[in-house]
Amino acid sequence: MKRFCILLSLVLLFLSGCNSLPDPHICPTVAAPGGQGNVKVEILAESDSSWDGAKLPSYPTEAAQISVVKFTIPPHSKLKWHKHPSMNAGYMISGEILVTAEDGQTQVVKAGEGLIETVNTWHYGRNDSDIPAEIVVVYSGVKDRALAIIRDTQ
Repeated sequence: MKRFCILLSLVLLFLSGCNSLPDPHICPTVAAPGGQGNVKVEILAESDSSWDGAKLPSYPTEAAQISVVKFTIPPHSKLKWHKHPSMNAGYMISGEILVTAEDGQTQVVKAGEGLIETVNTWHYGRNDSDIPAEIVVVYSGVKDRALAIIRDTQ
């Protein structure tokens, strides 16, 4: 969790600007003013599409709300079918999960990996391992909108 929070903080600091670098999103001097310390930057996931290849939607025009949520999925368990009405991305802290979309596409997410989730696509996650799977998900949502919608029939 600490590693993810540091990474998230660095990303937010970097977005404040650094136009002289080849990639303006990454600016180590902002995080280490005066050249003190060595900042390592590693982009874990970056795309205009979710893991299943679908293009991400435009940002909503309603009041924005960012949520940072940690999920712990017990060993040998499966989440219910659900979909997310807003864009989100996750970082797998420990363990691994298999994410399965309604059309049969799958994606394995292992500890240390990032995942850009699907939007408005039914899917579920499954932890087939002997250890809990921990993932932190950042939702770029809308105030008073659910982070996930659970399907009535499983």
